[in-house]
Amino acid sequence: MSTATTAGARAHARAQAGTHTESMPIVPASRADDVPGVAAADLTWAETVPGGGYASRRLARGTTLRLTDVDGDACVSVLLFNADEPWERLNVADTVKVLWQAYVGAGHLLLSGQGRVLASVIAGAPDRSDTFCGTSTLVGNTSRYGDGSPRSATPAGRELFTVAAAKHGLTRRDLPPSISFFQGVRVDKAGSFQWLGSAGPGGIVELRAEMPVTVLLVNVPHPLDPRQAYTCTPLRIRAWRGGVHPPLALSPEGERAFANTADYLAARGLA
Repeated sequence: MSTATTAGARAHARAQAGTHTESMPIVPASRADDVPGVAAADLTWAETVPGGGYASRRLARGTTLRLTDVDGDACVSVLLFNADEPWERLNVADTVKVLWQAYVGAGHLLLSGQGRVLASVIAGAPDRSDTFCGTSTLVGNTSRYGDGSPRSATPAGRELFTVAAAKHGLTRRDLPPSISFFQGVRVDKAGSFQWLGSAGPGGIVELRAEMPVTVLLVNVPHPLDPRQAYTCTPLRIRAWRGGVHPPLALSPEGERAFANTADYLAARGLA
């Protein structure tokens, strides 16, 4: 079908009605209906992000976000922002130092620079997370693969984050360091980073939004991945609404972070 004319372009566009590709969001999300124990009507986000892709969404407080490494070579880097006041954002340094743990897994809190809880980690393996290396960069990918621009075959995570951020009125200057899941990193006794790779297909990470948040995700190879080829497989996203949950059983530092969060939400009429 030719799109050289307005009529042809219109006919082509209308012919796409009802079609869907694997990388397109499922709209409405209730059409996914593939999360056991979750009513289809409660699904609010259903999408599969290919390797070299990105996604973003604003999520309500109490939303559970499940990320699945479908084929075993996904590497998702995550950024979180206070949806109402995006100057408040994920602070990886505080997430690590306030909770005395650099390896982020189930039971960990993702903190902002204001000492508040943006999200709780409900499920996830601490040996397959990374709070040290961030995501890939234009310079690094260009040196390694020949290109790192967002529309290339080998996009860098930082470049994709910039595109995702723009959809929410944010700029490159608003992007802090990110946390990665599914590709693990450990620090050895000499202080060097050791890449652990993936735990295999089907790995799951679940986050619960403890306040309204904007989520930015990029799915690109880890910066320490030693493979020469740009290797990254699909990431499945499912999110569903939920009620207010009690805080996780925590250390004194975690309890204080939740108290800060509750105080903030109460002042805004959200608690």
